[in-house]
Amino acid sequence: MRKLLQSCVILSLCLTGVASAGGHEKFVSYEVNGKAFQAYVAQPASAPKGKVFIVHDWDGLTDYEKKRADMLAELGYQAIALDLFGVGAKLEGFEDYRREAGALYGNRAEFRARLNAAISAASATFDADLKEILIGYCFGGAAVLEAARAGLDLDGFVSFHGGLGTPEGQDYSATTGPVLLLHGSADPVSGMDDLAAVLNQLQEANIPHGAEIFGGARHSFTIEGSRDYDQAAEQGSWNAFMRFLKDNIGS
Repeated sequence: MRKLLQSCVILSLCLTGVASAGGHEKFVSYEVNGKAFQAYVAQPASAPKGKVFIVHDWDGLTDYEKKRADMLAELGYQAIALDLFGVGAKLEGFEDYRREAGALYGNRAEFRARLNAAISAASATFDADLKEILIGYCFGGAAVLEAARAGLDLDGFVSFHGGLGTPEGQDYSATTGPVLLLHGSADPVSGMDDLAAVLNQLQEANIPHGAEIFGGARHSFTIEGSRDYDQAAEQGSWNAFMRFLKDNIGS
């Protein structure tokens, strides 16, 4: 990690351990302008190969993202599941999810400030010299692209079935690393026209990029138990992500 965007947030850090089978899991607690946040950290058993930040879906930081972090730790990566909504956010159903996600979509400066603060907190606490990749699912995938457009100084960006729309006035000219888009061809939220638009924008900005399309997969194809879950697309997207890590962090 090198340098993140300057922002007006007030940031304080606290590292706390939690019980786990391997003893390697921790939380990073921090504040942004008086609002409390907490990121989940899964540490590998040996020296980490690199660092992966994970942005949650619109239902907040849940066991899903923690499971993905644990999977990455087992593979030798330091994995941090970020919190963009705050520990006090009410997240009990659809209306709550829409409120929290909508507030950030409607205030892009705050969206970027929270991304910047979350990554800064983890980077300041753990192995600052490691290469760093940002990934996200659904809302988190859209957050990944927001971070890329914001110019957060990371080594790569991966969106799993994320929202692909580019807000007016934004572009990818400040993006610092390669971008990988993992998307379903039947996604009703961001369709193939949206995907083509992002790829064209990345090409125009001369940013290394790629996409893998999963035929017939809908929006939340990696979320087991959802109506859109697609096992083949989930495994295929994970394999593509593993190749991206190898290419941009190393084995």
